[in-house]
Amino acid sequence: MLTTEKYKGLSAAEFFYKNREIAGFSNPTRALYQTVRELVENSLDATETHGILPRIKLRIEPLNGKVLVRAEDNGIGIPPEEVPNVFGKVFYGSKYQLRQTRGVFGLGVKMAVLYAQITTGKPIKVISATRESPFEYEYEVQIDIEHNTPVIHSLKVRRKRRPHGTVVELVTEGNWYSARRRIESYLERTAMIAPYAYIVFETPDGVREFKRASRKLPPPPQTGKYHPRGVDIELLKKLIRKTGKSRTLLEFLTTNFDGVGKITAEKFCKWAGFSPSTKLGKLTMEDLERLASKMKEYPKWRRPKPITLSPVGEDLLKQGVRHILRPEFVTAVSRPPSSYGGNPFIVEVALAYGGEIPPANTLHLFRFANRIPLLYDEGADVVRKVVDSIDWSVYKVKFPAPLAILTHVCSTKVPFKGVGKEAVADVPEVERELTIAIREAARRLRAYLTKVEKLHSIKRRKVTISKYIGEVASALAYVVNLDESLLESKLKRLLEEDIRRRGVVSVEVVAGQG
Repeated sequence: MLTTEKYKGLSAAEFFYKNREIAGFSNPTRALYQTVRELVENSLDATETHGILPRIKLRIEPLNGKVLVRAEDNGIGIPPEEVPNVFGKVFYGSKYQLRQTRGVFGLGVKMAVLYAQITTGKPIKVISATRESPFEYEYEVQIDIEHNTPVIHSLKVRRKRRPHGTVVELVTEGNWYSARRRIESYLERTAMIAPYAYIVFETPDGVREFKRASRKLPPPPQTGKYHPRGVDIELLKKLIRKTGKSRTLLEFLTTNFDGVGKITAEKFCKWAGFSPSTKLGKLTMEDLERLASKMKEYPKWRRPKPITLSPVGEDLLKQGVRHILRPEFVTAVSRPPSSYGGNPFIVEVALAYGGEIPPANTLHLFRFANRIPLLYDEGADVVRKVVDSIDWSVYKVKFPAPLAILTHVCSTKVPFKGVGKEAVADVPEVERELTIAIREAARRLRAYLTKVEKLHSIKRRKVTISKYIGEVASALAYVVNLDESLLESKLKRLLEEDIRRRGVVSVEVVAGQG
């Protein structure tokens, strides 16, 4: 007997409720780490992007198998009418712009809300105050999973008690004692990549402070335009609706795309076989397909402008590494902007050696993307592939060695391998830039180690010769009948001049040059 299948739609919230593992909420330990990560990163985006030095207070309190997590920041705050959707609607947020941000999907904090909701049944509490408002608003919110809409349990309004910022508090299922090391490592790495942030971390084990190593913020990213090499048919249709079908193809290209002026647009149209005066409304689906294909193939587009990116910079990278790792030597390399598939990106690398870095049989690797510490899936990351392909003996490194490398990829579209955003894919352009930057930093390390070896050699020479100066002076004094102390002082002066001629300074000065 034939039966009719029943069909129904699935909301975004319901999809991630059923597939929360792909967003990193696979078990209580990983979910607690992911919750902390999402809250801290939202706080950093709410501060540094707007020129505010971040001040974040994070508290974790185990509660009979559950965990209370509270994050408080001094960011710009959230307009009160937006709070329910920001925390109660999947794929809703302020990050759907063409610029570098930590978040990409508008998903992370909503997954924390969902996980807390399905494991404890408790709503999330949000207290927020913007700069302009004299009030602060306290919401208790959950998500209507079937309809992907916020459910407001309570709303309180009162005079604000601080200038601006947001407090988020939730109770979730989690294993603090299993997740503790991961969370501590995550915060240490956050302090490394954001040395301008002040973070207070309260746990059952006590309070830990990550103080600022700098008061300098990286320049914030600006909103940019799409690069013509990164288009597809749907993007063209969207931009045509925005531009208006009465406009010409020439106007469309010069208005909507990065680095495309009138002359460039005319040259492209001639190369691709389009008339610059063609009205957008007259383009058929076949025309759009051909236009998208030709825009990807055209070889003379300019590189994407890096205004949409906010690299940390070599100085801040070195300050962050010194502050956390306390090495003997550190150097940093920030590569010029590059692109893959029309997406701009910048690779930055810091290399640290010696000091308080513990020797290990392999280097200590610290991976970041858009200033997000990546702690999981290291073996799947392109950075691991690059560092493992390098023969470190060429750079005078013999394992076990006290060697650490920090890598940072910033882009409007980081090529992550999954929604969990824990590993960067091996895109050839990104791999090439990483290889160049790491090898450049390694060459600087080799130059430093060569100086140190030379210094140690000369110091050994000085110590060895100094042992015999007294005996030589005594023998010479006997032969030439001169004062022994006078000869000894002259021999010591000759030795000091010899050392200076070799151009070697003290160990402290050499280390300081690193």
